Amino acid sequence: MSYSRADSLRPVTLDDVRGAQKMLSGVARVTAMEGSRHLSQLAGTPVHLKCENLQRTGSFKLRGAYVRIAGLLPEERAAGVVAASAGNHAQGVALASSLLGVHATVFMPKGAPLPKMSATREYGAEVRLHGQVVDETLAAAQEYARETGAVFIHPFDHPDIIAGQGTVGLEILEQCPEVGTILVGIGGGGLAAGIAVAVKALRPDVRIVGVQAEGSAAYPPSLAAGRPVVIENPATMADGIKVGCPGDVPFGIIRELVDEVRTVTEDQLSAALLLCLERAKLVVEPAGASPVAALLGAPGTFHGPVVAVLSGGNVDPVLLQRVLRHGMAAQGRYLAVRLRLTDRPGALATLLGALSVVDANVLDVSHVRTDPRLGLTEAEVELHLETKGPAHCAEVGQALREAGYTVID
Repeated sequence: MSYSRADSLRPVTLDDVRGAQKMLSGVARVTAMEGSRHLSQLAGTPVHLKCENLQRTGSFKLRGAYVRIAGLLPEERAAGVVAASAGNHAQGVALASSLLGVHATVFMPKGAPLPKMSATREYGAEVRLHGQVVDETLAAAQEYARETGAVFIHPFDHPDIIAGQGTVGLEILEQCPEVGTILVGIGGGGLAAGIAVAVKALRPDVRIVGVQAEGSAAYPPSLAAGRPVVIENPATMADGIKVGCPGDVPFGIIRELVDEVRTVTEDQLSAALLLCLERAKLVVEPAGASPVAALLGAPGTFHGPVVAVLSGGNVDPVLLQRVLRHGMAAQGRYLAVRLRLTDRPGALATLLGALSVVDANVLDVSHVRTDPRLGLTEAEVELHLETKGPAHCAEVGQALREAGYTVID
């Protein structure tokens, strides 16, 4: 499974993926395939979740990293490896290197989440912090490779990486032989390309749909142009698929073998993460939830059975808290209300009483009396409420109007 630098654009074949599967035996877990009754009802066809969030290191990245490093020549291993990542690739390279007895240096941006930095160190890598964004970190890692001779382990743009990720596709066919559509998130494209190589070789009738975050979708313009296109300032909460330009190797495979690339919004990503947590009891990062977001966005448009690949579960607790709140708001389960009332004793208690009648849970109250916009006897109140969905939000608004309150936009 070793490739020289000159051979880095060699096509990836089914035999490569099968070889990677043998290499990964006893190293990477064969992750679970879980059915989802809720998503199946929503989509009108059976939906299964391929739980790569339960893989060692919390994502599929170990597969490709191990195959890539295991394929190095002895002198390359002796020189060590270097990678740049804000999270999942860093941990995959760290563990793979440790298992293979290779020294790994991983460059991470200074703002990388502390749990991911700690995990990378615990897996055995030397962590160096450089830059504020991944592009700066990537440049530092490549410079380190040039200066030291360490082998740079790209997160997606190498045949060995793609072959390793393609083992997810072989497992899907073994666990769900009747699969009709596979949904998989796309960043640089290594996972989608690997799955496409494996699945299309054995089941060309299976439809493969890539999913990108709307604010970081480099593949649609790239596919339209027929070449990788850089998008400026990619922005999304799904940092695992926040890539500004496709890799040359995965792009060629995806252009040929992936049937469609769809985009999802931040609201859909939030709702998908919340659904995975509440209904499937699975902790999934936003990038890993992107296939579920695609199902939520257009549930009746996929030929089943559908397999959604949950690519990772390494979500920072602080981000998880924000995303869950955002997801609940997107589902109409949070409501912010601002209104004015007469500034007299008992007025706030009366307002809260009106809300209790419609079973709205008050999370926060902001009570302002001194503002130039207010009349002499007025006070302004902003309430943050926990509700039960859009219908309940409408019920709360109606109850306030019937009680004589005017809601301020």
